[in-house]
Amino acid sequence: MNNDWRLEVDDRNIAWLHLDRAGSGTNVLTTQILEALDEALVAVAQRHPKGLVILSDKPSGFIAGADVKSFARLTDAAEAEALIHRAHDIFHRLESLSFPTVAMIHGFCLGGGLELALACRYRVASTEPDTRIGFPEVRLGIFPGFGGTVRGVRRMGHLRALELMLSGRNLDARAARRQGLVELAVPRRQLRNAAVKLIEEQPTPRPPPLAQRLAGTAPLRPLVARLMKNQVRKRARPDHYPAPYRLIDHWRRTAGRAGAMYQSEARTVAGLLTGATAQNLIRVFLLQDRLKSLAESNFQARHVHVVGGGVMGGDIAAWCAMRGLTVTLQDRAPEYLTRAVQRAHDLFRKRLKDRYRVQEAVDRYIPDPEGLGAARADLVIEAIFEDADAKRALYAELEPRMKPGALLATNTSGIPLELLSRDLEQSGRLVGLHFFNPVAKMPLVEVVRGDNTAPETLALATAFAKGIGKLPLPVKSHPGFLVNRVLMPYLVEAVILYEEGMRPEVIDEAALAFGMPMGPIELADTVGLDIALSVARELAEPFGLEVPGVLATLVEEGRLGRKSGRGFYHWEKGKPKKEKAADGGNDLEALGDRLILRLVNEAVACLREGIIEEADLVDAGIVFGTGFAPFHGGPLHWARQQGVDKLVARLEALAREQGERFQPDEGWKMLA
Repeated sequence: MNNDWRLEVDDRNIAWLHLDRAGSGTNVLTTQILEALDEALVAVAQRHPKGLVILSDKPSGFIAGADVKSFARLTDAAEAEALIHRAHDIFHRLESLSFPTVAMIHGFCLGGGLELALACRYRVASTEPDTRIGFPEVRLGIFPGFGGTVRGVRRMGHLRALELMLSGRNLDARAARRQGLVELAVPRRQLRNAAVKLIEEQPTPRPPPLAQRLAGTAPLRPLVARLMKNQVRKRARPDHYPAPYRLIDHWRRTAGRAGAMYQSEARTVAGLLTGATAQNLIRVFLLQDRLKSLAESNFQARHVHVVGGGVMGGDIAAWCAMRGLTVTLQDRAPEYLTRAVQRAHDLFRKRLKDRYRVQEAVDRYIPDPEGLGAARADLVIEAIFEDADAKRALYAELEPRMKPGALLATNTSGIPLELLSRDLEQSGRLVGLHFFNPVAKMPLVEVVRGDNTAPETLALATAFAKGIGKLPLPVKSHPGFLVNRVLMPYLVEAVILYEEGMRPEVIDEAALAFGMPMGPIELADTVGLDIALSVARELAEPFGLEVPGVLATLVEEGRLGRKSGRGFYHWEKGKPKKEKAADGGNDLEALGDRLILRLVNEAVACLREGIIEEADLVDAGIVFGTGFAPFHGGPLHWARQQGVDKLVARLEALAREQGERFQPDEGWKMLA
C-alpha cells in the first residue's frame, strides 16, 4: 500500500480505508492510486473484517474524479481502453467483496469518485452545503467510463441516471438520496455513526421505481433514446459535442446486459477520450485550473464596499455577499438601491436554497447610501458609469476615507487605468476588477494592471477574484483590455453583414454552425445595443474600429435589444422571435469566416502587444469571457490546428474583398 491510502481496523472489526493523496489538496484517481486501491482491497479481504468504509481525509471532499491531466496525454484509443478495463477490474473487486462496504462522502464526489462509491454496497453523504455528487464527464467530451453507466442505471433507474449524466449537473446529499444514489444523508458529524449503522444492519438496497425500470426495457429503449436525443439537440449539436449522443446510443444498444455494457462503455469512452473534441475540452478544463493557479496570495477581503447600485455594482455586491463576505453597497440615495437589493435576494434564494443560509447572506448585504462602509472595507470597488472624470471625482472622495492598505478597484470595461489614477495620492493601490454581465453566470474577472499598479496590489486583487469563486485573468491596461477588444470586431462585423442585407437569423446561424453558444446579433441584443454602441465608440479611435450607422440609429429609436423588447429582434418573455435561418443562397462557412477571423485576428494582436503574456491565457480569457466555442480549445489553439498560413491567406483574401479591417496582424508570425 502506498502513502495515499491508509488502513485501520477498529475494535468492532470494521476496516476504515482512508484516501489522502500525497502533495495535493484534492483527491483524484490517478493510475497509481487505483493500483494502490487494488492492493489495499486485497489486504482488507485477508483480514475478514465485519465491513469496510472508504473515506477521504481531505477537507475539500471525497474524490473529485479521475486525473484529468493524464487524459490530456492519451492519444491511443487502445491504450485508453486498456486503462478503462483495468479500472473496471479494480471496481469489480470492490463490488464483489463478501462483507458490506460503505462510501462515506463529504464535499466533492464526482465522476470517477462517484463511480467508486457506486461500486460499494452502500453510500452515506453529508448534508453540508459543500457536498456535490454527480457525473460531470460530459463537460470533458466523454461520459462515465469506470462502470458508471452500469451501476448508475442500476441504482437510480434509467431515466434519472441518463439525465444526470447528460446534464453534468451536481446533486446535494438530500437530492442524491431522493434519487437513489445514496442510502443516508446526515450531518457531517454523524457520518461515521451512519456508516457503522449500514454495516451492522445491512439493509436491502431499494430498487428504482417501476417507471424508471420500465424505461430501460427493450421495446421502449428506441423511443426513449429518440426523445432524449431531441432534448440534447436543443443544447448541443452532434458534430460539435458527440459525447451525449454516443452515451444514448451506448445505453440503447446494451442496457440490461451488464457484460455488454461494460465492454461498450470502455470502447466508446476510449474513442471519445482520444478524439479532438474531448482533447480540446480537457485543454479548456486545464486552462481553468491554470487561471486559478495565478492567485499566489492568500488574501481574503472580509469587508467589501461597492459604489454603484446599478446592475453591475449591485450584482457584484450580491455575489460577494453570497460567497460569505460582508458587503456595503453605496449609491446616491436609498431609492437607487431598491432594485439591487431585490436582485440580491433573488440570487440568494436561487443559489443557496436553505433558508438559514439565505438569511445569513441577506444579513451580510448592507445598503449604505451614505458610504460609511468605505472606511472599514478591505476592498472598495467602484462600479459607476463609464466616465473617467466622474470616476476620478469619486476617488477624490473615497481615498481620504479608506483605511491604510485597503485596495481600490474599478469595474471599468475599458478605460485605461492611467487615466483614472492620475489624481490619486497612492496610485499604486488602484487595480481593475472587470466583471462580466451577468455576474452570477460569467466566471471570468479581468484583473487589470496599470503602469502605476503596485505588484502587491495586483497579487491581492488576483487572490480576491479567486477567493470569491471567479477565474482571475491578469491583463495590461489598454483600451478594451482583452475580452471587449476581441469581442467588439466580431459584433461589429455581424452588424456590417446586417447592413449588407443579411437576415439576423442567418448571421447568427453562421456563428452557431462554427460552435459559438449564441449568435452575435442575439448577443448584441442581450448585452444591450446602447452598451455595444458605447464600447464600439470607445474603441473606434485607438483601433480604427468602424461603428456601423445602423447601431446608432437603433439606439436613437430606443431599440436597445432585450431590455427594451426590440433591437435587431423582437423579444417576448426574454426570448428573441426568430424565423427559420436556413437559406440555401448563403454560404454559412464564408459568413462564419468573416465573423470568427476578425475575432481571432484581434486576439493575435493582443498577444503581440502583450495585453496578455501567453497564448494559452489569451485562449482562456476568450473562452471564459466570451463563450468562444470550448470544443475548439480557444481561438489561438484553433488557429494553430487550422494552420496559420491557411488562415493568413484567408484574411488577405478578405482584405482584398472587404477592406483593410481584415488585414492580418503582424502577430501571426509569433503563432507560426
